[in-house]
Amino acid sequence: MAILVDGKTKVLCQGITGSAGASHTKACFAYGTQMVGGVTPGKGGQKDPNGLPIFDTVRQAVEATGADATMIFVPPAGAADAILEAAAAGIRVICAITEGVPVQDMIRTKEALKAFPHATLIGPNCPGIITPARRVSGSGADAKFEGGCKIGIMPGYIHTHRADSKTGKSVGIISRSGTLTYEAVWQTSELGMGQSTCVGIGGDPVRGMGFIDVLELFAKDDDTDGVVMIGEIGGTD
Repeated sequence: MAILVDGKTKVLCQGITGSAGASHTKACFAYGTQMVGGVTPGKGGQKDPNGLPIFDTVRQAVEATGADATMIFVPPAGAADAILEAAAAGIRVICAITEGVPVQDMIRTKEALKAFPHATLIGPNCPGIITPARRVSGSGADAKFEGGCKIGIMPGYIHTHRADSKTGKSVGIISRSGTLTYEAVWQTSELGMGQSTCVGIGGDPVRGMGFIDVLELFAKDDDTDGVVMIGEIGGTD
């Protein structure tokens, strides 16, 4: 079952024409994620190198594609507005990858998000979320996958779908640290386990989902046999 995202999730990239947005859109698309378009104001009507349509606003993108998730690669000064634009357009899962978003901006954004109870914010300053796909061919970074959803910057090929694991078991992973998320994924895969969903909640003091929010979802998920939690220096979590 997994949590929050799966192979049916339709994903946008806000900031798709920037170097980071373009690079990670390509990687998510290659992993098999249903990338359906991107948003860059002033560049609506164009297409990215993957053939994905670009829109001026998130609302236009949602109306045209039916997107229900987004990853944000917008510069820090505009990231908070990008989060609220996505929420107002009806986006369900918002992954803010951007690092360095001003704390005051996020305080205002957290308060404003109360008006959009349908929206779940992950981040900012996070690696994103991934529900592993089934491996259909190849190995390592050259492997081909289908049926999963990768949103953000996590390397997809190190993850293992429950059905591809040696034990037939899968764990959920929640982490404040990006690189330690990858280490936990690698080690659980090496031990013969899969991952149901991996959520990088980010290390900023003011952010969206916290440990308890994600734990509550994993507790209801039949495909999650255990949970790995990884903290980080700073904060009270």
